[in-house]
Amino acid sequence: MEEDKGPVRVTIFGEEYSIRSDKGEEYTVACAQHVDELIQEAHVRAKVPEPHKAAILAAMQITDQMFRTRAASQSQARMLSERLAGLRARVDAALGQSAAVAVEQGSLTPED
Repeated sequence: MEEDKGPVRVTIFGEEYSIRSDKGEEYTVACAQHVDELIQEAHVRAKVPEPHKAAILAAMQITDQMFRTRAASQSQARMLSERLAGLRARVDAALGQSAAVAVEQGSLTPED
């Protein structure tokens, strides 16, 4: 769902920014807050005094989170695909057995 593309005012590491986004104000503010929290964490916990270095560490952490989430999602998709293939094989086998029984009983004639 596309929302108003008007600018959203956010504050990241003490600096105010005007950001345009088609995701809406609430989502944009939540993203900015996440970035701000990670930069603040790098600044305070990792004791990185330079804002640009804290921002780079935050970007690296966000990228790591994204890569891990993507890998987990791909792994889950592969697992579900394999399971679905197994279920399809079982259904096909069951339907094949049912058709064979029906042919034996004379209620179904094989196709030529």
